[in-house]
Amino acid sequence: MKQRNADLLMMLVTLSWGSSYLFMKNGLNSVSPFNLVALRFLLAFILCGAIWFKRLRLADKRTLGYSLVLGFLLFAVSASVIFGLRSTSTSHAGFLASLTVIFVPALSVVVLNQKPGARLIAGACVTMTGIGLLTLSGPMSVKPGDLLCILAALLYAVHILVTGAAAKVADPLNLGILQLGFAGGLGLLFSFLFESPQVPVTLEGWISVLMLSVVCSAAGYIIQSIAQKYTTPTHTGLIFALEPVFAAAFAYVFADEHLSVRGYIGAALILSGLFIAEMQRGRTSPKGMKSATTSKPPGMAFKSAKN
Repeated sequence: MKQRNADLLMMLVTLSWGSSYLFMKNGLNSVSPFNLVALRFLLAFILCGAIWFKRLRLADKRTLGYSLVLGFLLFAVSASVIFGLRSTSTSHAGFLASLTVIFVPALSVVVLNQKPGARLIAGACVTMTGIGLLTLSGPMSVKPGDLLCILAALLYAVHILVTGAAAKVADPLNLGILQLGFAGGLGLLFSFLFESPQVPVTLEGWISVLMLSVVCSAAGYIIQSIAQKYTTPTHTGLIFALEPVFAAAFAYVFADEHLSVRGYIGAALILSGLFIAEMQRGRTSPKGMKSATTSKPPGMAFKSAKN
């Protein structure tokens, strides 16, 4: 697969995740936070497991190990965002969660000993400026929820790097499926410990859970695991910066929410930042990333340190 095609697949994944905000909001009206995490990922795991059962039986210890790490990160990211929204505004959460765009290249320097090109750095800066214009609506102050959303952004940056390393040495499909099972299992465990697990009782609740499971989770994370084998973690982080743009588009179409002039300028800056970064593609090949990634797998670094 060419890197351009892999990047297009990552964009489709980001489009699906842009829709997740509407479904999460509706889903939380029917079930509690950990319960929603459990339903979302376990249903996705059951669906994918039923389709690719024979292939899952061939999963080796390396794939299981990486999947466990990715599942833990995925659970932690989802839980951090959901609980963060309890004490911070949606606009602050959207901006802070998008700090993944900055954390990915920063961690690449620290963990993988890679220095992103000048255009990638410039693209990330322009993109972050756009995200700020698109999502922030007032003065920013640090609240517990803000810190949780920053944590979610950092954890998802780690998730991107670990996925990039794991996809090159393990079966990407099994990797994508098994991490859903581990994340859902952790959600169910925490739901039993701190909540009363239940299933949605309304049609709207079920639609939200099923869309989160099938489209945003089953399809999204499996495609991410496969596509990241052919692109770079920094490109992945920048493409994911489109999530607030897609979220705003879904809100406009389905919830009749309109962007301000500043919001449209922010969306344009995000797209411009991605274009600037894409101009670096010819100088950064996935093949070159492979040797650096496999020489020092991120998963090993975070086993001793730490969605």
